[in-house]
Amino acid sequence: MSAADLVVRRYTHGDLPQIRQTLIDIHADAYADAMDDEFNQRFPWFVDHWGGNADFDCVIAWGGDEATGFAYGAPAAPEREWWREHVKPAPEKSRTFSYSELAVRKKYRKMGMAELVSRALLGGRDEDLAVLLVDTEHPKVQELYESWGFRKVGERQPFPDSPVYAVMLAELPLK
Repeated sequence: MSAADLVVRRYTHGDLPQIRQTLIDIHADAYADAMDDEFNQRFPWFVDHWGGNADFDCVIAWGGDEATGFAYGAPAAPEREWWREHVKPAPEKSRTFSYSELAVRKKYRKMGMAELVSRALLGGRDEDLAVLLVDTEHPKVQELYESWGFRKVGERQPFPDSPVYAVMLAELPLK
C-alpha cells in the first residue's frame, strides 16, 4: 500500500467524539517506543484541548477500515501569534494556522503519509502562515518540513517536561 491508495477525510470540532479514540490509537502506535514518557502519556489531554477549539481541523488517512495517520490543528487567535517573538521583524502577514500534531502508524511510514496528511490539512486554508513545533532531537523531521517550505525561526519548550522544539514557520500555500 502507498499513500496514493489511501482516502483522506476531514473532521471538525463536532466530530471529536467519533474520532477521539482513533487519534489516541494512532498516536499510541506511532509512539509505542516512547509511551513510558509522561509527556507522551498526556496525549489524550492534547486531543481534548485542540479538539475543544471550535475551529479544530483534522484529517485522517484511511486504508480501508484502518486509520493510518492524522494531522490536526486550529487557527491561532488573532494578535496572539506566539511565534512572532522569534521573528524580527515579524512578517506583515499574520493570520496563522497552528499545526499541532502529526502521527503515522509505524507500518505506514516512509510511504509519503506525512506529506499526504500535512498537505491535506494545510491545503486550501485561508490563513497566511502555518506554524508548528518539531522536537530538536529529530533533525530529519525538521528537514522534511523544510522541504515543504517551513523554516526554523527559533526554539521553544512549551512545558517543563516537554522536549525543546524548533519553531517552524511557512507561508501558505506550501510550496
